[in-house]
Amino acid sequence: MRNQQSSEDYGPDYIGFQDGRLSGGFTRDAPVRRANPLVVIYATRLAEVEARIRSEGGQVVRPTYEFPGGRRFHFTDPSGNELAVWTDH
Repeated sequence: MRNQQSSEDYGPDYIGFQDGRLSGGFTRDAPVRRANPLVVIYATRLAEVEARIRSEGGQVVRPTYEFPGGRRFHFTDPSGNELAVWTDH
């Protein structure tokens, strides 16, 4: 069985991709960071997840913003790893 590969161009600053197993995107609107992958977690209730992350010691480093496909925010966990949570709602 072949994987279905696709990409979608959302304008000059963002392109999304999907290969049937993995989804992601590339953007040019954010500053270059250290070379670590950004793990992005899906949630249906973004505000509730953000509140829980804050209560458990996580720190929001990029407030909720709109992007092609939904909204998301970035946070660091107590160990300093940056992650993101997104929703399409």
